[in-house]
Amino acid sequence: MDIKKDLDPYIFREYDIRGVVPSEINDDIAYIIGKSYGSYIQTLGKTKCIVGHDNRLSSDSLSINLIKGILETGIQITNIGLVTTPMYYYACQKLAIPSGIMITASHNPKDENGFKISFDERGNARGEMIQDFYNYTIKGQFTKGEGSVENYNIKDEYFDFIKGHLDFGDRKLKVVIDCGNGTTSIIAQELYQCFPIDLTVLYGTSDGNFPNHHPDPSVESNLDSLKQMVIEKKADVGIAFDGDGDRLGVIDENGQYVPTDLFMIIIIRNLINKVATKTFLYDVKCSKALDDEIKALGGKAICYRTGASYTKMKVLEDNLPFGGELSGHVYFNDRFKGFDSGLYAGLRLLEILSKTSKTVSQLLEGINKYYSTGEIKVTSLDDKKRQVIEKVKQYCLDKKYNIITIDGVKAIFDEGWALIRVSNTGPNITLRFEAKTKEKLQELQDEFLSLIDEYNR
Repeated sequence: MDIKKDLDPYIFREYDIRGVVPSEINDDIAYIIGKSYGSYIQTLGKTKCIVGHDNRLSSDSLSINLIKGILETGIQITNIGLVTTPMYYYACQKLAIPSGIMITASHNPKDENGFKISFDERGNARGEMIQDFYNYTIKGQFTKGEGSVENYNIKDEYFDFIKGHLDFGDRKLKVVIDCGNGTTSIIAQELYQCFPIDLTVLYGTSDGNFPNHHPDPSVESNLDSLKQMVIEKKADVGIAFDGDGDRLGVIDENGQYVPTDLFMIIIIRNLINKVATKTFLYDVKCSKALDDEIKALGGKAICYRTGASYTKMKVLEDNLPFGGELSGHVYFNDRFKGFDSGLYAGLRLLEILSKTSKTVSQLLEGINKYYSTGEIKVTSLDDKKRQVIEKVKQYCLDKKYNIITIDGVKAIFDEGWALIRVSNTGPNITLRFEAKTKEKLQELQDEFLSLIDEYNR
């Protein structure tokens, strides 16, 4: 394989290595990444790593070839096999091996796959860390050695860990969970049945074809079946998980979608008087209602860039008790270990409900009302989309708008905001708008969507 010719630089993205199978990600690519990874972590003084994979149809074969490449560099591998991404994170902590690779494309379409990589104690590789690894890889100067593989089953320890960080009350809840045939299917029912829950499981058979719906709970239309089942069962709540299990989506007792920023309000209201540090993190896509609520409760809010690799590390570095982002990643760092687990996040909501007679919708009463759009995606080539964002930034500066540029451009007005940023997981520009009135919301959309249309030609 000609590494410089055959290794597409665009698969080395902001948060991970990701692409379409088999044109961009395949067994040969996995093998080369394995050889490069095993060599690279030795330059950082590491001799061990962990490898896990999700339930995508290509993941098993990619894992075999990745491990083959790593072995040839002399690294000792702990292979935890088919796991959710949170199980992989837990294994890295439990076994005190910070270096590892999780084979997954998270919530992306079924024909994609990729590698979430951690080189050392810095956590998931991101930004320049990934680009440095790409530059190292294309040089092809890999070490040679004879490594070893130990297979390890982390499930029982992971279950004990989660159960040890929860304390349910007396109220028995009716709960519907939707695994979307993703990797949570391998453990979700068994785990949730460890708690006093009347449980109904939707799409709980592991199937990397995702035959029922795409496992991305941040897209409301993916949760139509869950909404219907919550109403049919007269359940207290519905909870959905993404393809690799690190994100969640919530449906209230009325079958209404609860965005993650509002879910975070429920958590922070419950948490703020139980923690010494009353600072909470959210990403730029979250509603101002969350910021309003944190401040009303006497806390401090940190608005940060989008991307689980960034937001999670910020929560840990600043030792914040809780944080999250609109996409469904949330990080409990109070009595949990600070990594994102959709299953655990769902259980924390159930723990709160089990100790009150209130419904989910009642727990959300009193929140400031704003009108917002979902994420709007506009196709833009990878080599052009950043140029578009720069033009939007200059437009805002010329208009003397108040902007935040920590992640794209967020223009903030008295009556709302507009966010324009590049997608770090695909060839898109993403936009989101929020305002106090529907009229202002439409005004913001018209202004900035016309700009994107002009600059993206």
